[in-house]
Amino acid sequence: MPSSRCPCLSGQPYDECCGPLHRGEQPAPTAERLMRSRFSAFALGDAPYLLRSWHPSTRPQTLELDQGLRWYRLDIERTERGGPFDRDGVVEFSAYYTGTERGVQHEASRFLRDGGDWYYVDAL
Repeated sequence: MPSSRCPCLSGQPYDECCGPLHRGEQPAPTAERLMRSRFSAFALGDAPYLLRSWHPSTRPQTLELDQGLRWYRLDIERTERGGPFDRDGVVEFSAYYTGTERGVQHEASRFLRDGGDWYYVDAL
């Protein structure tokens, strides 16, 4: 997977894009980058990363991913704040999947920066 295209569709290889975030080698610099890395984690079935990147105030104890879904496309619709000097942000996105049927999850997600790290909080 290291040299293959990143699932978040940034155009970069996985090992230069979401891979370092998934491995804990670097934090996401923005809310959008965290959103992209979370999409990639869904696409790769990386539940531990999804839990680590979820704010403790709203994080579930466990997370079971639907192995019958294949997440294949992410469109970022808009962002509000969420930059390297912000404390919060919103990322609106559409995530496309296929399984027994095709679908799209459209969501505006809230993010908080705590101690230099960005975390997913919840959907608006």
